[in-house]
Amino acid sequence: MMVAIQAGAAAQASATDILLSEGVILLGAAVAFVLLFRRFGLGAVLGYLVAGALVGPQGLGLVGGGESKLAIAEIGIVLLLFLVGLELHPTRLWRLKRDIFALGLAQVVLCGLALTGLIFFSTGFTWGAAIALGLPLALSSTAQVLPGLKSSGRINSPFGEKAFSILLFQDLSIVPLITIVSALSRNPADAGGPPGWMMAGYTVAAIAGLVLAGRFILRPLLRLVGGLGERELFVVVGLFTVLAAAALMHALHLSTALGAFVAGVMLADSPYRHEIESDVEPFRSILLGLFFLAVGMVLDLRTVAANPLFVLTMAVMLVATKAVLISALARLFGMAWPQSIALGLLLSQGGEFGFVLFAQAQSAYLIAPQAASLFSAIVTFSMATTPFLMLFARRLEFARPKSEKGLVDPEQAPQGSAIIVGYGRFGQTVAQLLMGHGFAVTLIDKKPAQIEVSSRFDMNVYYGDGTRIDLLRRAGADEARLIAFCIDDPTLDGRLLEPIAEAFPQAALMLRAFDRRQLLAVQTLDLAGVVREVYESAVAMGVQSLQVLGVPDEQVEEVERQYRANDRELLDLQIQHGDLLVAKDLMFRPGRAMRLVSRGEGGDEA
Repeated sequence: MMVAIQAGAAAQASATDILLSEGVILLGAAVAFVLLFRRFGLGAVLGYLVAGALVGPQGLGLVGGGESKLAIAEIGIVLLLFLVGLELHPTRLWRLKRDIFALGLAQVVLCGLALTGLIFFSTGFTWGAAIALGLPLALSSTAQVLPGLKSSGRINSPFGEKAFSILLFQDLSIVPLITIVSALSRNPADAGGPPGWMMAGYTVAAIAGLVLAGRFILRPLLRLVGGLGERELFVVVGLFTVLAAAALMHALHLSTALGAFVAGVMLADSPYRHEIESDVEPFRSILLGLFFLAVGMVLDLRTVAANPLFVLTMAVMLVATKAVLISALARLFGMAWPQSIALGLLLSQGGEFGFVLFAQAQSAYLIAPQAASLFSAIVTFSMATTPFLMLFARRLEFARPKSEKGLVDPEQAPQGSAIIVGYGRFGQTVAQLLMGHGFAVTLIDKKPAQIEVSSRFDMNVYYGDGTRIDLLRRAGADEARLIAFCIDDPTLDGRLLEPIAEAFPQAALMLRAFDRRQLLAVQTLDLAGVVREVYESAVAMGVQSLQVLGVPDEQVEEVERQYRANDRELLDLQIQHGDLLVAKDLMFRPGRAMRLVSRGEGGDEA
């Protein structure tokens, strides 16, 4: 017995030593190569891939077990999809439905079929193998494209929303692609799996179950955690939510990434969204980096070295095919040619989900391990082109063709003291007051119809998305004293406004808030002013209603004063606790009116 215990302790110590040494080697290589690749503008993803290939079994052999590390690191992909889901406020998801489910679907199907045909006719692969390789190549790299769009402030621009919509549908298409690979499987172990129609039923039932669990279990749990004020519990709840949703999908043989995405969407309109996102983000970054390290480790470099011309040629064909087809589809969906070409170049690379699907196809006996390594290398080389194509795409994106509608870039605007973003009914009033005092105001709006109507009143409104730092800079934000966001956009929150505040510290920022949720979402920022768009008008109508009902003026004034005081106190408590339902007793309701009303001096609740 003692010998067995000693042997077990020795094995455990040996495993610990291996884990520590491999961890130091992997992280050290990752730090070195990510810094090097970022220094030359090539991106972190390629740094991780090269670092993994170098220290892995096919390189210097310093670290082994790439397959086991890859299985663990796929949780990084799951967390990535969870954070994508958090971005999707239901109103924004509904607004982008055409781009997501029409443009996104067309892109995946058209590019997938074209690449399948290219592989079948240019190689000796069977139709099954060509499908298992071609369809995954239709997917682009969310991990490469989205961070670039976010850091440049373009994620909410029309261009950024088109790219985001396509990437989102690509991520959602993982489920049907896995189903297709499973249906084509030649692995006898897969024969006993559920049929496609049953998997579709499982998917619908699982999504419905997750939505119900989010509404009736998760949200009450978050309110409880918010009331306790324990930050570490948000980390636990966030990770529990992601892993539980992924585990449910895994048990049903469905996409774990889809489960995490649905969990994110459930929390997208929650007041705790930003807290959870900031807590989960570090885990996502670490595990996603480990994922790319593991992908580099499992690459068969000898097979790649034996077929360099094939890898390079297929990588070029992949980029060219996707760039042409995506550009054509974007033009068909109403984008101008320069922006269409820019979108095609931006999304022309292969994506990280290709690595996952190649492994799935290999386990289904559709492709050999050598083919999986070759096409993983093709995806890697296509990713290497992305930083350079991004630079060219950005120039095309900002190319503003002359338009019959008279759209003018803000760069042509004269220098003004204030910039008004959004010239609708709200922005018009703000602008009129500023102009009435003689301030020079630059007006920006991204709706051509609104710009055209404004021109009839001799108002020069410049075209563009005023939440983009580069566009604001062209409009003169470096010298402006005020930037007022008067747009009707409930998704405009701290993550979008904070980079703007840092870029233009001399300018006071003001925001038109859609509701209390948006008001809470920007409380951490040092804004010069936040105005709920219907608050004052609703108070004015309430005052008029009391007057129409014959309430004396002094009582009307007292009710308005007390309401405003209650609202301020309630808002302070909601900010403090991060919970919209805190201190509900401060609200007037049947059975709780002001004391003067309860005495029968002016209401029905005597």
